[in-house]
Amino acid sequence: MHRLNFVYKREVEQLKLKIKRLDWSTGNAIVGILNTKDAGKLNTHRGDRILVKKKKNCIIATVDESLSYIKEGEIGLNYEAVSALKGKNKSEVEVEASTAPDAVNYIREKLNGERLSKKKIQAIIEGIVDNSLSTIEITYFVASSYVNGLSLDETAFLTEAMYQTGDILRFNAKKVVDKHCIGGVAGNRTTPIIVAIAAAAGLTIPKSSSRSITSPAGTADVLEVLCNVEISKNDILRIVNQTKGCMIWGGTVSLAPADDEIIRIEHPMNIDSLEQMVASVLAKKKSVSGNIVLIDIPIGRYAKIKNRKEGERLKRLFNSISKRIGLETEVVFTKALGPIGRGIGPALEARDVLRIFEGHPEAPRDLREKGLRLAGRLLELAKKAKKGEGYKEAKKLMQDGRANRKFWEILKAQGAKVSNSSDILIGKFRTRFRAEKDGKIRLIRNDLIAQAAKIAGAPKDKKAGIYLKKLRMEKVRKNQVVFELYAESRKKLQKAIKYIKQNNPYIIK
Repeated sequence: MHRLNFVYKREVEQLKLKIKRLDWSTGNAIVGILNTKDAGKLNTHRGDRILVKKKKNCIIATVDESLSYIKEGEIGLNYEAVSALKGKNKSEVEVEASTAPDAVNYIREKLNGERLSKKKIQAIIEGIVDNSLSTIEITYFVASSYVNGLSLDETAFLTEAMYQTGDILRFNAKKVVDKHCIGGVAGNRTTPIIVAIAAAAGLTIPKSSSRSITSPAGTADVLEVLCNVEISKNDILRIVNQTKGCMIWGGTVSLAPADDEIIRIEHPMNIDSLEQMVASVLAKKKSVSGNIVLIDIPIGRYAKIKNRKEGERLKRLFNSISKRIGLETEVVFTKALGPIGRGIGPALEARDVLRIFEGHPEAPRDLREKGLRLAGRLLELAKKAKKGEGYKEAKKLMQDGRANRKFWEILKAQGAKVSNSSDILIGKFRTRFRAEKDGKIRLIRNDLIAQAAKIAGAPKDKKAGIYLKKLRMEKVRKNQVVFELYAESRKKLQKAIKYIKQNNPYIIK
C-alpha cells in the first residue's frame, strides 16, 4: 500500500507506451489496460479516461489496471482500440490522462428530468459514435430517456444527430421510397414483398433494416438466412443502381451508427421508448436519402401498440418529426389480432417469404395480403398507381412474375444463399403441440408465442422458432396439431416446452 502511494506521487503529464494487442473484443467499448505503476504515474484509476495517440490518430479509452499481465511500459488495448488507432502490436503510442466529456454532465441532467438542447443531444450522440462514452453512461442515457421521456424538440434533435453522425447514401433518383413497421407482431415479414414490388415498378427502394430488439426475429435476421445483409457502402450503391433495391442491415455501413449502439443497450431489458423508436426509424430513412416513407403501426391487445389512442399519439409523433427533417411520411394502422404468417423465427419466416414468391400451397395468405396492401399504398404515394388502385397494381406485379424476378435479382446481387424454400434448414430438435379439444381458434397470443420462440433460441439460433399449423378462426379437432416448436438444442427445446405448458398461447372455444 505504501508503495502504491509513493507511485501516485510521481505524476507525469504523458507516457510513451508500447501496445500489447489483446485478443478480445468488447463489441464497441474502447478499453486501455495500464500496469498499476503506469496508472499511478498518470494519476489515473479504474474507470477514468486516457487519451491515446499514434501520429494523427487518437482515441479516448476507459482505464483498467493490471498488476502483472500488462507490464510497466505497455498498454493493453482491445480490438476496437487497436483498429481505431490503426496500430500494431508493440508499436509506440503517447498516453495521457483525460477528463470525462461534457456529454456525461448532459446525461446526468437528463437523469434529473431536465430537457436537453440540440447542442447537448448532439454531444451525447457524438460521444456514442466516437466511443468516448462508456457502456454504463450510454445505458443511463437510454434509461433516463425511457423513464423521463423525450420532448418533441428533443426527439427531433436526437433524430438529426443520429443520421448526421453517420454515412448518408445518395442515389440518382428523385424519389427514394422506404417503409417501416414498428414491430411488436410475430412474423409480419412484409419487407421482402414490398421491396420486390416497389423495385419491379421502377421505384428506388434501398431498404435498411434492424436486427431484433424485443422480437424472435428482426427483418435483418430473417434476410440473413436468404442472402448477405452486411454489405459495404460501395456495394450497396452498385446493387441499388443495378436492381433498384436492396435489403441490408444498416449497422454494417455506419448508417445512423449511434442507433445500433442504443438498440444493443435496449435489447437485454426489452425497452423501446416511443420517442427513441421514432428517432431510430426516421434517422435510418434519412441516412439512405429516403423522401417518401410508409410507416406500418400494428394495433392490438397483445401488440406493441395496444389501442387506437396510443396509435394516434405515435402517428402524430412520426408526422411531426418527419415534417421537421423533410420527409413525406404516411402512417397506416393495421390490425394485430395475432401473429402474421406461419413461421416465427429467422429460418421459418424466411421460408414463409420464399413460399409466397413460389406460390407454394402452404404460403401464408395473411402475410401475402398484407404485403400487397402496403406495397400498393407505397405505389400510390410515389405516383406509380392512381389513388385506390395501388393494391390492384401490386397484385398484378406479383401475379405476372415481375416481382418474383426482381426479388431474386436483388437476392442474387446480395449473394443468395438458397435457391428455393426447401433449401432452408429448420431446427433438428422439435415437438408438436395438439389441440386439447374440438372448437375454433379464437385467439393466438402474439406475446406468448413470441416469447416461446425466443426461449427456444430465436433469433440467435436462426433455425429455432415456431411454425403455426392452424391459424386464428380456423376449426380444429381434439389432438390435431396446432403448432410445431423447433430448437437447436434439446435443453432450449425443453425450456420452451415448459413455458408453453405454463402459458398456452392458443385459445380454443
